[in-house]
Amino acid sequence: MPADERTPVDTALSLDRAVKKYGDTTAVDHLTFAVAGGEMFGLIGPDGAGKTTTIRLLCGLLHPDGGSVRVLGRDPVRDHRAITGEVGYLSQRFSLYGDLSVDENIAFFAEIHGLSHYHARRDRLLDMTQLTPFRGRLADRLSGGMKQKLALACTLVHEPRIVLLDEPTTGVDPVSRREFWRLLSQFLADGITILMSTPYLDEAERCSRVALLHEGRLLACDEPGRLRAEVSGTWFEVAVTDPREAVLRLRTRGGLARAQVFGARVHVRMEDRDPARGLQSVSEAVRRAGLDPAGVRPIVPSLEDVYIARLAATRDTGGAGQSP
Repeated sequence: MPADERTPVDTALSLDRAVKKYGDTTAVDHLTFAVAGGEMFGLIGPDGAGKTTTIRLLCGLLHPDGGSVRVLGRDPVRDHRAITGEVGYLSQRFSLYGDLSVDENIAFFAEIHGLSHYHARRDRLLDMTQLTPFRGRLADRLSGGMKQKLALACTLVHEPRIVLLDEPTTGVDPVSRREFWRLLSQFLADGITILMSTPYLDEAERCSRVALLHEGRLLACDEPGRLRAEVSGTWFEVAVTDPREAVLRLRTRGGLARAQVFGARVHVRMEDRDPARGLQSVSEAVRRAGLDPAGVRPIVPSLEDVYIARLAATRDTGGAGQSP
């Protein structure tokens, strides 16, 4: 059914206390969240957080050991045939056929879904992904970024209402990552619901809402801006040459327990909400640690800062809470 003839849905995807275990390991631990129709939703967390297992539960590739999973109101395992045409899934190891051309790969995936009149859709996808000049090229001869765009075109050729993307830009160069996000924005404008996992927290900022996952549990779920606003205190960045050594000094000599390495910098969270007093306290701690206080400046916390703060709060309380 063409996308413009479909009735919008309030809730496209949902998990209610979903559990999935692999032997003694709990990969998804009583996970609850819902994704609205037409939303771009991010699953955020390090390796082992449960992102891939969550996506596979939503695809119907895994059966939950507890709780419920729904896709467009249906059980994705029991009603797998009914939702196959409504869902597109791009896995971490999406398999293109290297000895087939760009056109032939798209045709293959179209035929898997039983499509015969897909040529106009194929041409539009090739145009959007800027692959039209390469449609006769073998997939094995494409660059990494072009392969990802072809994989996305294959995932979307059957016009799904929902697209599930498992770390689609991992290992892709920064320019290709930007192009990939441009494509996602276009598909979102068409009303497609997008759920994606990513290890890149700068990418997560583009999502309307994100779920922060740790060891299969939900740390928080909300809009990125609201998650940042809900974190208490004031935040500061300390410019240093050796961030790991600086964190050690700040914690031991400076008394800043909440100093964390952030790339080539150090981020510090102070409970005091007054920026001036916080800046003075951090500058004094930096002096005690034998570092240059001129390298201290106030910052807006990133999602990575929020994740670390939420994780620290969870460890302090001995359990993971779930935010609405």
